[in-house]
Parts: sequence; structure tokens; C-alpha cells
Amino acid sequence: MRAPSEGPSSQTVNALLKLRELILGGEIKAGERMSELLLVERLGVSRTPIRAALVRLEQEGLLRALPSGGFVVDAFNERDIHAAIEIRGTLEGLAARLAAERGVAQAQLEDLRHCLSGLDELVLASGVTVDSFSAYVELNEQFHRIIVDLADSAVLSRQIARAVSLPFASASAFVMVQARLPEAQTMFTVAQDHHRCIVRAIEAREGQRAEALMREHARLARRNLSSRSRNRQTRGLVPGLESHHFSEPRRGGKLTLSRPKEQSREDAR
Repeated sequence: MRAPSEGPSSQTVNALLKLRELILGGEIKAGERMSELLLVERLGVSRTPIRAALVRLEQEGLLRALPSGGFVVDAFNERDIHAAIEIRGTLEGLAARLAAERGVAQAQLEDLRHCLSGLDELVLASGVTVDSFSAYVELNEQFHRIIVDLADSAVLSRQIARAVSLPFASASAFVMVQARLPEAQTMFTVAQDHHRCIVRAIEAREGQRAEALMREHARLARRNLSSRSRNRQTRGLVPGLESHHFSEPRRGGKLTLSRPKEQSREDAR
């Protein structure tokens, strides 16, 4: 993937990717307050992209705004993530079907094709870098936004906006370590093939096919997150991942990120 210029927008995306990774990996735990100054030092970016990233993460349901100002990490669990992605896929699938059945003007299709061309440049280039991954995240979000706009339904748009406020439900809710997975290039190639097939189905007015493809495309996000958690090589890239786990819920409760009890030296031998 070719690296874009490092502008304010890409700095915010980089901050978002890194913060999501820290939260998912357990380095920043549920209930912990987010300190802008500490995050600036930790991530090596200025306060402006940090602030923008914190607001975005609050919109995604990973952070909770405090009445006194600032944010804390909210509790979430793997089942929450899977359900959130499924809800988003179902609603975006409906958007793709409505767009296909109602018909889309050529000018609107051009917006999708232009977005696809930008994604092609990134996906077909050799290697995945942090900056090119950030550019991919931005264009991928634009692609999904265009699909929703093409459905031309204010009601559906509102419901999708609510759905993407759930943890990791957003189409752009990637984590940085995904760019470093051994299968990263394959992952992006498959996702881009989904994009092209969705556009063809909408163009051909194949509503059911467009819906099915969009729902399957959302499930790819689940598989990618699972790959990131299972991969032994990339676990080492997230220091908090080995030392945190999802605790079992009580009936009706939430799974929360917690730190396992320290082993004694005797037990560790």
C-alpha cells in the first residue's frame, strides 16, 4: 500500500487505531479515565487529533463522557462486538438492497467507482504500512457512507447511525495491529472484492444479492478481529493482550476486561 501525506485527518485516524488497540488489548481498562496529556506522550501526536479521536470513540460506544468533562473507558465484551457488527451488517445490507431496487443514477455510481479506484491503489500496492492502512480506513468509511446515502432513507440512516455507536460496530473500527497480521494483504484483497461485487449488484439492480454481499462483508470484520486475537505473532505487538482476558458474566450482566490474578512464583514454575 502506498503511504499518503501525513495530514491532520490521517493523524486522527492513526490516533483512533492506536487507542482502539489499547482498549481492546486491555492496556486501558474499563473504568479508566483517558488523560489527554498522557495520551499525547504515549502516542506521539498533538492534542488536536487526540481530542478528535476521543470524541469519535465516545460516539462508537468505547468511551463514556463524564459530566465533569473528559472520558472513561466503557465496559464491553466479545458478544457485544459480534452482535454490534451483525446489526450494522443487517442494516447496511438493507441499504444496499434499497439502493439496488430503487435504482442509482450514473453520477452517484461514479462516486462509488472513484472510491473503489482509491481503494484499489492502496490494496494493490505492495506491502501494508501504518500510513497506507490509515488511508484505507478513511476510504473504506467513505464507501460505506455512500452506500447508506444511496438508499435515500432518512429513517434507515438514523438507525445505522445508532448501530455504529455500539462497540466496534463501525465499518471503520479497525485496530492498528490488523495491518501487521501475516494475512493482512489477503484480508484487504477479499474486502475489496466484496466492495466491487456490491457495486456491481447495485448497478445491476440485484437487490437480494447486494443485501447478502453487504451482510457477508460486515461478517468479515468479525473474522478479522478474531484473527487478530488468535494470532500468536501479533499478540506480542499488543503488550496488554496477554495480561487481560474477558471475565465471565453473571446472568444479565456484561463481560468486562479484567486482569487475571498474579501467579505466585511457586505456581509459575
